Amino acid sequence: MAEAKPGTRQRSGGAGTRERIVDAAARLFYRHGIGSVSVDAVAEAAGVTKRTLYNHFRSKDDLVAAYLEARDQPNLALFQAWFDAADGDLADRLRALFRKLAENAGGRSWKGCGYLRTAAELVATPGHPAVQAARRHKRNVEAWLSSVIAAERPKAEAERLARQLQLLMDGAFAAGLLHRDPDYMQAAGEAADALLRRSEGR
Repeated sequence: MAEAKPGTRQRSGGAGTRERIVDAAARLFYRHGIGSVSVDAVAEAAGVTKRTLYNHFRSKDDLVAAYLEARDQPNLALFQAWFDAADGDLADRLRALFRKLAENAGGRSWKGCGYLRTAAELVATPGHPAVQAARRHKRNVEAWLSSVIAAERPKAEAERLARQLQLLMDGAFAAGLLHRDPDYMQAAGEAADALLRRSEGR
């Protein structure tokens, strides 16, 4: 997901059982896809029995949703950290975000956006709780983009630009995964830079 790596959340005093299950599910689902990973495999990776797993999650569907929900805030925090660490004006800093996405996409463990991949696997069930979790995350990213742009631009313009940037980002995730080429992230960053600078000149 070019995001916070699954299963790497910071813990204090050791993870609880539920957190260990979610972390194990995140590693396996992201690496192999949700359809290829059984509940038994998650339970084994988490070091719990299948019965214990079902004490915390009513179904695999709920576990898949929990995997995505657990990554929402860490991913947003990572995007914010990349944005805050970048130099330059608004366009420069948002382009830097795409550069960091490209760096992630060049890593051997990168498997694309877990939210988009999960939604694609569940395309026949749009009401699935994991698809709803994916929608919420994408809305949260768009809202965050809008908030950083709104610090310098009118609210309506910020919302419009945020949606366009979200489309560039998700398009780069899809093309980068399909072609296994992080240059698509760089190209999206160039497009984002041009979009922001053109709108500034209006």
